[in-house]
Amino acid sequence: MKKSATLFAALMLVTLALGACSKEKKQETSTTTTTTTTTTGDAKPAATGDSIGVPECDDYIAKYEKCIGDKVPEMARGALKEAFEKTRASWKELAANEATKGALAGACKQAMEASKTALAAYGCEM
Repeated sequence: MKKSATLFAALMLVTLALGACSKEKKQETSTTTTTTTTTTGDAKPAATGDSIGVPECDDYIAKYEKCIGDKVPEMARGALKEAFEKTRASWKELAANEATKGALAGACKQAMEASKTALAAYGCEM
């Protein structure tokens, strides 16, 4: 259980770091966009059209959500989903801006690599 807690903490740090990066970019823009998304059950955003528009990110999102939905215990699932929704929103914002979209593929690849280690404890293959 201690290993799971450590991996969970590592994943949360990666998610928060990605969120912090996007907040810096958000402050530089003068326009704010509000998006409301309603999901039910095991909705897969990349499959339902709520994609980021960057293939590396869409692939990561699909794999991450499948892992969280299928293999992560319920007690840890809520926190991971909540943190990930913030990351997804940040990525979506960055993808909408041509000045930041180019760097997003690299960020998603890094997130995928970090998640491979963190989610391996749950038996997920990223």
